[in-house]
Amino acid sequence: MSLKKVIPQHTVQTILETARIEEVVSDFVRLKKRGSNLIGLCPFHQEKTPSFTVSPSKSIFKCFGCGKSGNAAGFIMEHEHMSYPEALRYLAQKYQIEIEEHEPDPEEIAAFNERERMLNLNSFAQQYFSEVLFKTDEGKAIGLTYFKEREFLEPVIKKFQLGFSPQLRDSFSSHALTHGYASELLLSTGLSIGSTEKLYDRFQSRVIFPIHNLTGKVIGFGARILGSDKSKAKYLNSPESLVYEKSKSLYGIYFAKNAIIRQDNCLLVEGYTDVISMHQAGIEHVVASSGTSLTIEQIRLIKRYTKNITILFDGDPAGIRASMRGIDLILEEGMNVRVVLLPDGEDPDSFARNHRSSEVLEFLSETSKDFVSFKTSLLLEDSKHDPIQKANLIKEIVQTISLIPEPIYREVYVKECSRLLQVEEQTLLNELNKLLRQKFAKQAAVPIADTSLHTTQQEYVVSGPESQTGYFQERELVKILLEFGGNILTQTEIDEDGFPIEQEESVARYIIEDLKADAIEFIHTTHQKILEIITQELKNNHIPDEKFFIHHPEPDVAMLSIDLLSSPYEVHNWERKNIFVKKEYSSLQQIVTSNLLRYKDKVIDYRLQQLSEEIKKTSNLEDQLILLEQKRRYDQIRKQINERLGIIISK
Repeated sequence: MSLKKVIPQHTVQTILETARIEEVVSDFVRLKKRGSNLIGLCPFHQEKTPSFTVSPSKSIFKCFGCGKSGNAAGFIMEHEHMSYPEALRYLAQKYQIEIEEHEPDPEEIAAFNERERMLNLNSFAQQYFSEVLFKTDEGKAIGLTYFKEREFLEPVIKKFQLGFSPQLRDSFSSHALTHGYASELLLSTGLSIGSTEKLYDRFQSRVIFPIHNLTGKVIGFGARILGSDKSKAKYLNSPESLVYEKSKSLYGIYFAKNAIIRQDNCLLVEGYTDVISMHQAGIEHVVASSGTSLTIEQIRLIKRYTKNITILFDGDPAGIRASMRGIDLILEEGMNVRVVLLPDGEDPDSFARNHRSSEVLEFLSETSKDFVSFKTSLLLEDSKHDPIQKANLIKEIVQTISLIPEPIYREVYVKECSRLLQVEEQTLLNELNKLLRQKFAKQAAVPIADTSLHTTQQEYVVSGPESQTGYFQERELVKILLEFGGNILTQTEIDEDGFPIEQEESVARYIIEDLKADAIEFIHTTHQKILEIITQELKNNHIPDEKFFIHHPEPDVAMLSIDLLSSPYEVHNWERKNIFVKKEYSSLQQIVTSNLLRYKDKVIDYRLQQLSEEIKKTSNLEDQLILLEQKRRYDQIRKQINERLGIIISK
């Protein structure tokens, strides 16, 4: 297996400048417009109120709940667990940017990690299985015949990259070994079983259904046996690995995500063939839980694209009851659930094959019911003429309603269930309130996790006594440099003859020259690094803008810049209502001056602490007098600074 080559820096810059952050994030998160920004539910932590913000103008994302932030490449790296080069290649492919690469150096080779090798092997395996299906006699006679019997058309078979694994016990394993893939890798992906000395194919003599992640990479496989051997499992899946977690995956999500956003609804089915047949019928907003109970991670995956789920049932009462717990989880996530019961003897696969797409869509529209009403009607059938069963039913339905986070929805469902159950509305409300009180009491007893923004700041804060040396004042000055460095300040000075003259100077040059005059350097590494970058750029008469730092090749510079340039607040256009809000840049001179003074005050305060310690330790009288004089001068300077800031120091 050959290693991927390295992307030149000028190409990296082109990719980052071309990629539109809102388009990249929209492939994974459902975004809504809010002012000049876009907001959505954060894909990196659990939340019910959106705190994830995308700024198209600054080309950055920021979650004000968990603190994660970055540019387009950073989002792909974090979301898809990709390396930096992988994320860049993904963006280059999305925006059709040609990459000319060079041979990697030893450090870059070391970064070619286990996860990348596993994804590479899965892609290799998918191509092998598809080739066997279409180009070998065994594949065509067994695998392709099966798919055609299910009425799958060739374009759909190729779209979902279906394949066939031969009957020979080590057919794929031997093929992979001859192409340079290591035995350990074949075992860790689960494509092979046995030992490093002797490998066997896991999916021997089965049709293959590749499972894709959100970016279309193959992360695992599902395989169906076609023989009548009862001793073997009908379906077999890849085992859990670095790249495949069954509870966090949904079959068909890569092919469905855009359609889900367009329809603002996700159809949920059970199996691989259900998804494929629905797609073939032109209904693409459909995914499958692959025969497992629905998990909270799968629900949140859908929630990125829509709050509406429609579950298709094939009429089997046992299957419907087994799914109830999963549907309760959906309600608890604040999503809207509807249920469609297919005619007897039909499942989504057969129903899609036996009806035109317009008929399928019409049936879904006309027969779908909200889940609470559906569950009430279903359980009501079981409790006919049995008061005890009916009492238990009422408790179960109210329990389901209590999971819904929105009070207004709970109220609507209480009214509807009161009508269906022929029970007083107040009786249901009393039971509901009892459950809610228990729920809130339980929550109150659990300590709330710290969700402050310190998670991102900890990357930059240094330890020890230096952490008190004006960290936040340094941080604020860096923010001003990033956001307003190119703005012009007008200074009024008095010439030799006593006449006032106006001089213009950029904010960046003003701050840097002022700090230089007092021989002050930032103590915190990344702050100083940004200061040095701007100083160097000023020598070339260039003031770098926000995007220069957001896309900077040094990760600590880029991450700090993104963090500083993100804000959870936005000033709306109040001018149209004749309300004029004072903008930050309208008092820029005052902001720059006061921040410089506050920072110098902190530096002096720290120096005074050091001098006090030195005076205590010094026994030589002459040295003490020198130190005391230094302390007196610092006290005077500090007093002048605080007078300018309007601060009164009381001792």
